[in-house]
Amino acid sequence: MSQITSDLAPQLEETLAQYVIRLRDRLNLSQMEVSQAAGIHRQTLGKIEHGQTLRLNHKARSGLAYALRIPVEYLDAVSKGEPLPRLGGFKLCPRCWVRGTPPDPMWMDLRSQFCFSCGTRLRDRCAQCGEPLTTLRHRFCGSCGASYQET
Repeated sequence: MSQITSDLAPQLEETLAQYVIRLRDRLNLSQMEVSQAAGIHRQTLGKIEHGQTLRLNHKARSGLAYALRIPVEYLDAVSKGEPLPRLGGFKLCPRCWVRGTPPDPMWMDLRSQFCFSCGTRLRDRCAQCGEPLTTLRHRFCGSCGASYQET
């Protein structure tokens, strides 16, 4: 589990441009694929990768985090040149989240504890085995097979 986190985490003194390019290359995605998944214009991604953009707005930040399959806080840390905060990975509402859709940006805020829509406590770990959520690509925990969603 720590290998996944260390591969995705920004390296020391890595710029936002270098970090985004490294993750995009690691996932074997084109600029077009990342920009479409992130919901941003391809030119915006190009500016980020060429070092012309140093700070990300909310939409670009949450979209890139989803497209590159990383927590938003990783992008915040690399943009500010700060060390990573302690993270639990992704957070989701077990009632509202739909597989294959990006998590609501409000869920990803470090301060968020409950879903703003239904009031359910957000989860950053599997309810069955306690493993941290590292990807939202699947509906089930990779360790124990339990569903992330409540029925």
